[in-house]
Amino acid sequence: MPRVPRQTICWERQFDAMTRAPQQGTDVAALSEQDAVAELARLAHEIAEHDGLYHQLDAPEISDAEYDALRRRNAEIEARFPHLIRPDSPSERVGAAPETGFAKLRHRVPMLSLDNAMGAEEFGEFCTRARRFLGLPADAPLAWVAEPKIDGLSINLTYERGRFVRGATRGDGTEGEDVTANLRTMDTIPDRLHGHAPALIEIRGEVFMTKADFLKMNEAQAAAGQKVFANPRNAAAGSLRQLDPRITAGRPLSLFAYAQGESSEPVADTHWHYLQRLRDWGFRVNPLSRHLRTEQEAAAFQAEMATERSGLGYDIDGVVYKIDDLRLQARLGFVGRAPRWAIAWKFPAEQAMTVLQEIRIQVGRTGALTPVARLEPVNVGGVLVQNATLHNEDEIARKDVRIGDTVVLQRAGDVIPQIVSIVTERRPKGAKPYEFPTVCPVCGSHAVRVPGEAVRRCTGGLICEAQRVERLIHFVSRPAFDIDGLGEKTIREFYEEGWLHSPADLFRLPAREAAIAEREGWGKVSARNLARAIEARRRISLDRFIYALGIRRIGSTNARLLARHYGSFDNWRREMLAAVGPGSEGRAELGSILGIGPAIAEELADFFGEARNVRLIDELAAELKIEDATRTEMRDSEIAGKTLVFTGSLETMTRPEAKARAEALGAKVTDSVSKKTDLVVVGADAGSKARRAGELGVRTVTEQEWRQLAGFD
Repeated sequence: MPRVPRQTICWERQFDAMTRAPQQGTDVAALSEQDAVAELARLAHEIAEHDGLYHQLDAPEISDAEYDALRRRNAEIEARFPHLIRPDSPSERVGAAPETGFAKLRHRVPMLSLDNAMGAEEFGEFCTRARRFLGLPADAPLAWVAEPKIDGLSINLTYERGRFVRGATRGDGTEGEDVTANLRTMDTIPDRLHGHAPALIEIRGEVFMTKADFLKMNEAQAAAGQKVFANPRNAAAGSLRQLDPRITAGRPLSLFAYAQGESSEPVADTHWHYLQRLRDWGFRVNPLSRHLRTEQEAAAFQAEMATERSGLGYDIDGVVYKIDDLRLQARLGFVGRAPRWAIAWKFPAEQAMTVLQEIRIQVGRTGALTPVARLEPVNVGGVLVQNATLHNEDEIARKDVRIGDTVVLQRAGDVIPQIVSIVTERRPKGAKPYEFPTVCPVCGSHAVRVPGEAVRRCTGGLICEAQRVERLIHFVSRPAFDIDGLGEKTIREFYEEGWLHSPADLFRLPAREAAIAEREGWGKVSARNLARAIEARRRISLDRFIYALGIRRIGSTNARLLARHYGSFDNWRREMLAAVGPGSEGRAELGSILGIGPAIAEELADFFGEARNVRLIDELAAELKIEDATRTEMRDSEIAGKTLVFTGSLETMTRPEAKARAEALGAKVTDSVSKKTDLVVVGADAGSKARRAGELGVRTVTEQEWRQLAGFD
């Protein structure tokens, strides 16, 4: 690594370092194992100290040659005593390329996403919801911390006893990729935390690349005839996810720390104070972060950042606003995959004009026909866009989109390209209104539109190749089984070969490893890696399993609700079959789950009412170990595993806060009383639910008794 000229070195400290330990000059071949342990410890400490002086303080105290000599000696000792290699070894900062892809790491606390606000009105609504949840007056003051939203890659760093031990990407929020070796190459990630730190703490931040570093790297890539990146975000993500850490080490990556995951002890009472703790520990925190006292100050800061955005040295796509008080954050908790105490206020989308060349119809895994605009390539916000969503046939008719039109394009939230409007004065002569197809373009089956819905769907079902293939693609996607090496291209390749017809067939592919290795573009290593990746996914959580089935209306959030409510695969399967009949007790229970409701219950009942689907599930389950749902519950909680119903008005807390607390303690909350209900919390002016509980002999408690059960009092 480049270092400063020799004349800038502190000679007194250099002399001290040279005489610090008697064994450091001992020939490596003459070291005993005990001496080697001590020498490796000294080298790890000394090299880390010099790294900090050089990279963090810009104050190096030894020359390049002397620094390199320390690393060479460390490498020679490790080569002779490989079983003594330390977790914090300097050699671990740039390791060799692993044989396979990244291992998976499960986050102790999920890394959830943020809800977005696209303007002052939506931000105001977010503030109102937070106050309503907390039961605060509409004009109650709330302090905020504003942080520019870096357009990079979120990572989770685990420190034990102050030492960096593991690092993972966000992944699906629950499980990410183990990129520890790559993160160790980054100068902005300290190996050790300065000062006192918890025995265990997860620190979260954003890995990014500055605009200047991005341009310089792309120039070097182009000069070498290698791939250039579309934007700094892609460059940062691609650089961090290199299988060879030596490649990552050569990429100019930076980090801003901004959040906390699990911690063995409290470290601050406000988020603003937590950011200061991060600085004290040795992390870089975005210097533009600001403490705000009102929503008006937040709006002013948003306008300020929008003005300064283009002049910053890195890309941002908005500002994240967090309620400062950590006690209020804990009370607010999460809804779905987002916190109730933070929101990303996004900047307006950037726009551009281009020509619509073609409208293509894609058939999704549920048979939905989705129109996609094929465009003349155009740069929008630093990304080359060639396709944009047209949503559905009503949207095409409403905007009167025609092939050949000049259209105004934007990336919604700077991500999804969509057509905003048509430039009618540039419409070519003879352009005709678009006629949406009434047959499936893949299988030729009728495409019907159910009254009251905007989507037209293919009726081909399992005979439709698009649906079958798309269901398999969905099955292996990141939020589902997340099988490395099984992308869309490979799924289609194996489907055409006749190897894949149902999800269970995916787990029979390892038996075809030899045949896969002989295919063009494969080979023994890639075939073996694919087989290992598949075998690693024979153990799957219940919520991922449910989501992977691709049942209509069952996204990852609803899948988690179902998994948490029913607990195990066997119980879920049994209760879904019991819910097939309209008016059955099973259907009533399913529809009473908060967040599910009757429409989703009907989709599930329809799915399990088809015998072929049940056979498919059973065939798949036979190949897997489906883990029971895990609940974050307190060991001494009396309501863990119980089914609760709240009725009437609560006076000391809001209903959403009570529900969130019950779920945090491991309980299930439903909206109606049945024989399976364990406890009904009766507030003021309770009505039919309280009477129903009395009829069924279900235990009821007052609000005060509930507070004691929940640990409030």
